[in-house]
Amino acid sequence: MISFSVLLLRQRRQSLSSTIRESHTLTPPTISAVSHDPSVSIPTLLSSCASLRDLARVHAHILRTHFLSSFPFPFYYNNLIRAYTRLETPGRALWVYVSMSRDGVGPDCYTVPIAVKAARQCYEFFLGRQVHGTAVKVGLEGNECSESGFISLYCKAGELGDALRVFEGNPDRKLGSWNAILAGLAQGGRAEEAISMFLEMKELGFMPDDVTMVSVTSACGALGDLNLALQLHKCVFQAAKSSEGKSDILMLNSLIDMYGKCGRMDLAHKVFSRMGQMRNVSSWTSMIVGYGSHGLVRQALDCFSDMIRAGVLPNHVTFVGVLIACVHGGLVQEGRHYFCMMRKVYGVVPNLQHYGCLVDLLGRVGLFKEAREVIETMPMKPNSVIFGCLMGACEKFGNVEMAEWVAKHLSDLEPWNDGVYVVLSNIYASRGLWGEVERMRVVMKDRKLAKVPAYSLTTGLD
Repeated sequence: MISFSVLLLRQRRQSLSSTIRESHTLTPPTISAVSHDPSVSIPTLLSSCASLRDLARVHAHILRTHFLSSFPFPFYYNNLIRAYTRLETPGRALWVYVSMSRDGVGPDCYTVPIAVKAARQCYEFFLGRQVHGTAVKVGLEGNECSESGFISLYCKAGELGDALRVFEGNPDRKLGSWNAILAGLAQGGRAEEAISMFLEMKELGFMPDDVTMVSVTSACGALGDLNLALQLHKCVFQAAKSSEGKSDILMLNSLIDMYGKCGRMDLAHKVFSRMGQMRNVSSWTSMIVGYGSHGLVRQALDCFSDMIRAGVLPNHVTFVGVLIACVHGGLVQEGRHYFCMMRKVYGVVPNLQHYGCLVDLLGRVGLFKEAREVIETMPMKPNSVIFGCLMGACEKFGNVEMAEWVAKHLSDLEPWNDGVYVVLSNIYASRGLWGEVERMRVVMKDRKLAKVPAYSLTTGLD
């Protein structure tokens, strides 16, 4: 029996039970047509459910007829777990998994991967770790799908050490495990390790596939290594041949992103141009973000216009790229226009990054009052990056009053970081306020804080 937070179980049970109770009064035609052999028809019904409402009806029928008591086999629980996961309700999938354990039915080699996937999707890392423990007890941890699932789980939880232990614990690891650890290292900011592991993988004779190359090109982009990028380009096309065209667009998009991060927008544009009708929102967005991040303002905005004319709807990342371009170009009117366009025209709700770009844009041109209004009225709590950008603008313009307001918020958010005092001291010095400069020195000495570099104007936004 699994032991975990009673509150979690209660919440999952109440949510699922509520939906199922509503479904008890409904009798869809599919259920009324169940054959005399429910062990055959129930799995078929579960796989054919196109909505959560349909699935809840079938689940209600299963509970009402005590089907699982008559057929206490993991196969049927697996079908339920898989159905809820497929319909993007991983929390309910986990509730079924817990019910399975409570009913005394042990997992099989198919249960573990889907249960771990559900735990990963809804960030239930504690329960995911318990699934891992159960798998070890019953000897199911060596299954390729299970192993790669555990690695991905720990990577997403930020436990790269545990992910590496799972990976290194099986000398007979398969490609899925390599892909999982490569993705975890690349996404976890350990790009050099990801590249080293990729080279080791190739030396051992593994043929990289599309999933491999997406992670590796991402790591290469993070390093900005153009020579490596050119070598990986060949590997991408080799992987594309073996994938039989199934994931070409994913890999080509990864090439665009890689070249953009390496500063070669000319090469990114070559890949983009050859894609033709294959281009999707990620293709366009990678180009826009690449242009914007490198200060190619007109190219970024022209690319956005071309995207709209092509009938491709922008997403939240697209608008980050557009706003970054406006920041680099000092285009205040355009920046305001695109920020309003997000919600009004495309229904994209601005997030912290979008607000950060807007504050950065306003601060860079000295519109401090408007920047402060944005911060005070934004629907989420501003972070240190947003305040840091505004602090950099205060230093540029020597705005003491605004700098003191920003410094108060920054010191509350990051009391351990004396970068705010360094910048504030510089602003006082630029205005000849030497008494305040001395006061800052005393503050830093009293707090015994080690000096760190001052805030970058665009750190975390580009």
